[in-house]
Amino acid sequence: MKAARALPVLMYHHVSPAPGLVTVSPATFAGHMRALAARGWRAVGTADFERFLAGEPLPAKSVMITFDDGYLDNWVHAHPILAETGMKAVVFAVTGWLGDGPARAKAGEPGAPATPEHKACMAAVREGRADRAMLRWSEAAAMQEAGTAEFHSHTHTHTRWDQKMPRGAERDAALAADLAASRGALAARLGGATRHLCWPQGYYDDDYRRVAREAGFRVFYTTEKGVNRPGADPERIGRIVTKERDGAWLASRVRIYASPVLGRLYTLLRGQR
Repeated sequence: MKAARALPVLMYHHVSPAPGLVTVSPATFAGHMRALAARGWRAVGTADFERFLAGEPLPAKSVMITFDDGYLDNWVHAHPILAETGMKAVVFAVTGWLGDGPARAKAGEPGAPATPEHKACMAAVREGRADRAMLRWSEAAAMQEAGTAEFHSHTHTHTRWDQKMPRGAERDAALAADLAASRGALAARLGGATRHLCWPQGYYDDDYRRVAREAGFRVFYTTEKGVNRPGADPERIGRIVTKERDGAWLASRVRIYASPVLGRLYTLLRGQR
């Protein structure tokens, strides 16, 4: 088996026909997943990734597909495409935004709900109408059972505690409670205690990392670009921002970040850390 030298991690938020921030269209997402599948890329989950970071081999052409927040469109549009292409994703859910109720229809089925654009989603959450924008726990469970997604923490409230209070014991306690609520909700609703955490808005500092470690998290996902190779710092996982570009474009970025040398050079040339 030819082994992977580095593992590219893709970052998505929305897959929706409603254009807006951090959004790719369903047609573009389908093109991305089909391009990866056609070129022999295999999507891996967090257990494989954690072992890879610790030095265990993974097959070459391994990639991780991540989604932040847990929007309704991940179920309506992304889930069917992942199922069709044999890919799977890692969804970092804001657990306090997920609601109850039966699973809704998916794209192509009668009664499939509209999926709002990003700003409308944020407004719905602020106004107490998160169910119009976010996943339900039943949909998350269905995705997990189908093997198209696994779910991990993006905190419970998506709060930037560094913007709410000064550094110190009070801020640490607030973050710790937020992380505990998220980890507990995931365990109660979907089973298992996650070790994987994605920082809201990509912000973290040394105190954040210490509190997260104490809460039981071990792998931290950022919004930074970087090469994820065996022995890399599991507290600074780099991810590739996806765009409304075709599958060939995405495949070229994945190929770059699967090479430690090319990925590092590309990151340096782009002025990214």
